[in-house]
Amino acid sequence: MSFRVNGNEEKYLLEVLSSDFRSSSGSRMTKKLEAKFAEVFDSNFAISFSNGTATMHAALEAAGVGPGDEVIVPPLTMSSTTFAVLQANATPIFADVDRATFQISAESIKSNITPRTKAVITVSLYGLAPNLVEIRKICDENGLFLLEDNAECYLSEIDGRKVGTFGDAASYSFQSSKHLTSGEGGMIICDDENLADKIRRIQSLGYAGVSASAPKISKNDIQHPDYSRHVSMGWNYRLGELPAAVALAQLERIDELVSARVEAAKEYNNAVEGFEHILTPQFTPPSHTNSYWTWTGALNLETVTWEDFRRKFLELGGSPFYAAWKLTYLEPMFTERTLLGREKFISNDNLGRYSRGLCPNAEWLQKRICQFKTNLWSPSERQGQAEALRATLEFFNSEK
Repeated sequence: MSFRVNGNEEKYLLEVLSSDFRSSSGSRMTKKLEAKFAEVFDSNFAISFSNGTATMHAALEAAGVGPGDEVIVPPLTMSSTTFAVLQANATPIFADVDRATFQISAESIKSNITPRTKAVITVSLYGLAPNLVEIRKICDENGLFLLEDNAECYLSEIDGRKVGTFGDAASYSFQSSKHLTSGEGGMIICDDENLADKIRRIQSLGYAGVSASAPKISKNDIQHPDYSRHVSMGWNYRLGELPAAVALAQLERIDELVSARVEAAKEYNNAVEGFEHILTPQFTPPSHTNSYWTWTGALNLETVTWEDFRRKFLELGGSPFYAAWKLTYLEPMFTERTLLGREKFISNDNLGRYSRGLCPNAEWLQKRICQFKTNLWSPSERQGQAEALRATLEFFNSEK
């Protein structure tokens, strides 16, 4: 087995398979995963999901977000964050980012608040959180629901406090590239029982018999002819027992899996030292820790093009690296208004804002960002990629 899948994954999968998926066996792996996740992330409740977009949609629905409401989001991230807003029939409002940390800017959030603002979704991009202390304060002052999108951020901290405990709820992903994976899956954590109850019912078809801590309807209830199943609208966003088994095994090794990525980032940080004028690393404030879903830097395009830099890195033994996602509001779904009818919930004024020039810092960064792999599980892999980066920087430094 590989380093990444090297715990109890197979054992737990076999336990599920041996149950023949009998409903009488309940949701044993799901329950264990949720209990363990809540414990690790210092939260009262954890609710598992089929993916890390469904998590955010459910949280927004539970918070009462809907038509006419605005939700502030960053544009520099995977578009799923914005999809969740659109799925709730609300209006995404894009706040700009900080050029040094690449994170959503507290100042930009504040300047984008209107009487229609209902919620803010932050994204802890690449493993680093934004200024959640200040953003929490802004949300409290304005009565806004704060949802942390921590799909790329596991075990990071701000002044010793876990990222994920600042928001009213926090979302995590188990998609294949993330720190923990079950191929697909997600998790929501929160402390408020009423909110957790609502999230569970939205996750589970609005069933009456489920709650924050009860993921399954009892057989005695559901078998009765007078049983009323659905107390509200809901979706079927539940996580299956097989991916829950894998995610549980991964969670048991979370320190080891996160530490490997942090070690890779240390190698990259050493490699770039002295060449920050060519590739400037994402800045981690002294109060923050970074769990480095990926190691990123902003390329000096006056020195080298993004394409030439990547080509030389590959030539010198580097693995392919990604650019940042195209900014969400510049994706065709926004520029061509192909929002599957959700555009009817968005005012013409707001639709008109979705164009180049909306978030200057994010637009400046997007074309410069290089995202290097940190899922390098052996010291030799980490050293090899760092050496390739160093050699690439030396090459373009000598070209000046």
